[in-house]
Amino acid sequence: MTVTLPEGVEPRGRDALAARIAADIPEGWYVNLGIGLPTLIADHVPPGREVVLHSENGILGLGAAPPEDEIEPWLVNAGKQHVTLVPGGSYFHHADSFTMIRGGHLDLCVLGAYEVAVNGDIANWATFDNSRAPAVGGAMDLAAGARRLWVAMDHVTREGAAKLVQACSYPLTAPGAVSRVYTNLAVLDIEDGGFTVVEMVPGMSFALLQALADAPLRLAEQDAATA
Repeated sequence: MTVTLPEGVEPRGRDALAARIAADIPEGWYVNLGIGLPTLIADHVPPGREVVLHSENGILGLGAAPPEDEIEPWLVNAGKQHVTLVPGGSYFHHADSFTMIRGGHLDLCVLGAYEVAVNGDIANWATFDNSRAPAVGGAMDLAAGARRLWVAMDHVTREGAAKLVQACSYPLTAPGAVSRVYTNLAVLDIEDGGFTVVEMVPGMSFALLQALADAPLRLAEQDAATA
């Protein structure tokens, strides 16, 4: 099934979604950016806001992606992308990085996901073809060790299947870990055992958003009166 959105409804692109997430990260937080879309957040931290970005391979103080003529070939993030360091940034042993993660020193981790359930379960294992073994990477440690876990993902799959679900069908990365989900159509908090819609892209209706989910949604109180 291919999803056709009404005229005037524009899903957020990857950079727009990363910028939307970056806008919500408070001053002074230490934040791990998972592989994939979350790494784009480094390019969109608002100017003048100090957010200390972490990569699990051993970097603290990630900056934006470098211009092609300024690439440092030995400086890469966990997704093997070239990165920069902000002033005061550092790199260190992989074991020290996981000590930070497992010790609860990260305020936030942002991960991609295949599915998120109403109770905060997350499934984001890599699902490669048979030439490579599926892998969860450091996501289990991050989901357990970070003080908060946000997810960045498309609202549905390319085939139109729901990614907001009653229960995950994929193997779990972590149970009950997610507190907020940013999709290309909406922002949702997970609270009181369900998804609460706090924002939708312009032109999006709650009825259509609900139709694209495989779990009950509810509107935040400030929006419910005008729904």
